[in-house]
Amino acid sequence: MIVARGLAKRYGDRRVFRDVDVELEAGGFLLVTGANGSGKTTLLRILARLAAPSAGSLELPARETIGYLGHEPLVYRELTALENLALFAQLYRVERERVGMLLERFGLWDARNERVSTFSRGMQQRLGLCRTLLHEPTLLVLDEPANALDARGLELLDDVFAEARTMVVATHEPERVEQLATQRLAFA
Repeated sequence: MIVARGLAKRYGDRRVFRDVDVELEAGGFLLVTGANGSGKTTLLRILARLAAPSAGSLELPARETIGYLGHEPLVYRELTALENLALFAQLYRVERERVGMLLERFGLWDARNERVSTFSRGMQQRLGLCRTLLHEPTLLVLDEPANALDARGLELLDDVFAEARTMVVATHEPERVEQLATQRLAFA
């Protein structure tokens, strides 16, 4: 599913990381750990096809098969939860029934007609997870997905982790997913 050899990323004279190798088979779970500023987010953005490496070779699945959740939920704050997911469903050519199913699954059905700007950070994160899963991606790339989630939100996230799909997860709480990891990559 993912094959990376000698990946490096630079921004001008600033080196973010170098010589990163990853080989992740379908159904694998890559746990990425490291201090803030170590390059985790940059690597995940590359693996989600949102950025290009400066060096190295990279084989990834097609962009439309990747679901990415970054530090921000990447939803429109001025739209309602329902409007957000309906928009993304249209962009992904996904049946609208899936929108309702995800809103229900993530405990947002009752708030579906409220503007996202009125949501707590945890509710926004749940909506971001809905957006990420909407098109049923085969590869999930999640950067600090537990951010701002309450106990129920964490249970829902654990359900996502338990699904049979390929995942790359960066977290400051590796103990939450350590048992799922088939591979680990630690940034200094």
